[in-house]
Amino acid sequence: MYKIMIADDEGIVIDSLKFILEKEFGKECVIEYAKTGRSVIELAETFRPDIAIMDIQMPGINGIDAMKEIRQNNRDVIFIVNSAYDKFDYATEAIKLGVLDYVTKPMEKKRIVEVVMKAMEKIDSERKKRSNELMVKEKLETVVPMIESGMIYSIFLQDKFGEDADNYKTILGIDENYGYMFIVVSGERDSDSRLTNAVGTGVKLQNHYAELRSFLKDFCNGIVGNVMSNKVAVLVPYAKPEMEYNERNELIESMRELCRNLQHRLDGDFKIGVGSVKEFSKLSESYDEALNALLNGNGKVAHVDDLDLKCGYEDNYPVETERLLFDMVKKGDYVGACNAAGSYFDWMTENFGDSIMDIRIKVLDFVLYAERLLYEKGGRTYEFKSRTDYLSSVMGTSDCGELKKWFLDKTNEVCHKVASNKTDKFDNVIEKAESFIKDNYMKDLSLDDISRYCNVSSYYFSKLFKQKTGENYVEYLNRVRIENAKRMLSESDDSIKMVCSSVGFSDPNYFSRAFKKYEGVTPTEYKEGKGVR
Repeated sequence: MYKIMIADDEGIVIDSLKFILEKEFGKECVIEYAKTGRSVIELAETFRPDIAIMDIQMPGINGIDAMKEIRQNNRDVIFIVNSAYDKFDYATEAIKLGVLDYVTKPMEKKRIVEVVMKAMEKIDSERKKRSNELMVKEKLETVVPMIESGMIYSIFLQDKFGEDADNYKTILGIDENYGYMFIVVSGERDSDSRLTNAVGTGVKLQNHYAELRSFLKDFCNGIVGNVMSNKVAVLVPYAKPEMEYNERNELIESMRELCRNLQHRLDGDFKIGVGSVKEFSKLSESYDEALNALLNGNGKVAHVDDLDLKCGYEDNYPVETERLLFDMVKKGDYVGACNAAGSYFDWMTENFGDSIMDIRIKVLDFVLYAERLLYEKGGRTYEFKSRTDYLSSVMGTSDCGELKKWFLDKTNEVCHKVASNKTDKFDNVIEKAESFIKDNYMKDLSLDDISRYCNVSSYYFSKLFKQKTGENYVEYLNRVRIENAKRMLSESDDSIKMVCSSVGFSDPNYFSRAFKKYEGVTPTEYKEGKGVR
């Protein structure tokens, strides 16, 4: 349906245009008209036309000025000028107002129909574009919560979030380099003011998640995670590396109000724990702080900076160097770890060079913690007596150069083990599988048999085996069987059927096809040639 407004002071022109349009377009359009500039403007405000066919010279306010007024309240209306005054200055003004076309009087039916159809096509195009935009927006309304939940979940993974942070920021349009986490928890308050019944309130939160998410979005426009038990984690992007006292105070007050609103609307008790501002790559630390604040704080809102729960450091302590050292250890980056370890050791000698015992203790502390990170990664067997010489090595020297070398060597050793852990574990599985196949190829050996022997799932074993050997399990097993069949055909007088059975094939026809696939000749041809094709 198209709404068409005719503006002309001549009744015959209005009647002619109505007759042409109604005959040509029928029920596709609704037509209204006005005869003065003022009445045209008033009609446009109530009728909201899609198309306005305007005469320039009308009593009172002229057509150009009327179009200017109409355009202020209706940016989408399409103007068609229909006038006997075909003057350049009018045409120029009309062009500025975005007039679609300029038709001179006396009117021609064909010309009027042509221009109106052109306007309708433009309206259809804009409506389709708008419809597509709304469809995309609707889909985004579905997809964005999933992406946001993925971002929150990635933060929980900690080690992996740093790699994904920039991608999430780009997709979600986040420009800030810092942020803080807060956690909303719901429950039933007991006599000690603790929130209980996590399961029941978690179900209730899940049922009201859309409403809860809307509340949290209105509150901070943050990144909202899914309901986990009776908790929802929220990330708030932040422009500065620290939050000033006054701002923190205002935040806590607004969060208290949020708790009251949630309690009123969602029928439950709520509490919020807030972490401190961190770089995006370290937001998992802010999440841990928010959890800690929930556990240790009193009242509806607990901020970690109010509770003195974070470890403090003496002036000039190289916190970032220490953090970088262990971040590099986790990644198996021996160059980065050794550089950080060297910088930390230099800081110790520059500031506490006369406290050799404290330096020894710190070196030993760092090495033991790095090894703990190694064991947490898996793939290594802890041996109780593997550190027998550590204490004597550290205590046996007062030379800082030797102590630094021991520190860097151990750091380097741990990092190489972290880096090789995954590869070694994979290689061990494949070596174990290959050895088992070579010893048991003559048996009815299934994928499940070999994966069970290697103690990994059949799905994972299948992918890993193909990745490492370039062949799937069946291809590899057949090749081993064919190699042994070749040996038997060359060295014995056993029949083809006996050889087939001896190397693990139950079907002679399948054995023959597989043999020819690998060797280019049948088993009989191979036997006759005694191994020579």
